[in-house]
Amino acid sequence: MQRVLEAVLAERFAPWVQSLALRVVQVDDGVLTLRLPQNNALSRDGGTLCGQAMMAATDTAVVLALVAHFGEFRPCTTVQQSTSFVRPLSAQDALVTVRLTRVGNSMAFAEVDIVGASDGKTAARASTVYALLTPK
Repeated sequence: MQRVLEAVLAERFAPWVQSLALRVVQVDDGVLTLRLPQNNALSRDGGTLCGQAMMAATDTAVVLALVAHFGEFRPCTTVQQSTSFVRPLSAQDALVTVRLTRVGNSMAFAEVDIVGASDGKTAARASTVYALLTPK
């Protein structure tokens, strides 16, 4: 499944999303984890990962979790994403973990945690809703 997800990432996402250099770390039973490497281009003054990069990684991770769930890419679109930034994330990679909480015929719901890869401390949490654009 990891190869399928990485192929979808390379083929279906815009070049600027690909430039985040997201990598699949884990795919298990409705849970997907991506690694977002520390990158000065994604950081504010002081090396803090910017919120926009975390939100883009969140959105991308949920789409990939849906690919893992369905076994293939299905067109979908973000309906809602609510992100709470808990603490700054500096000088380390981020781990973005998605838990699909409900996948129906036309809507999908997920919770996302972003933690520091080195310290394991929560940097952000998101709640998301996606519209599935094609029937099962």
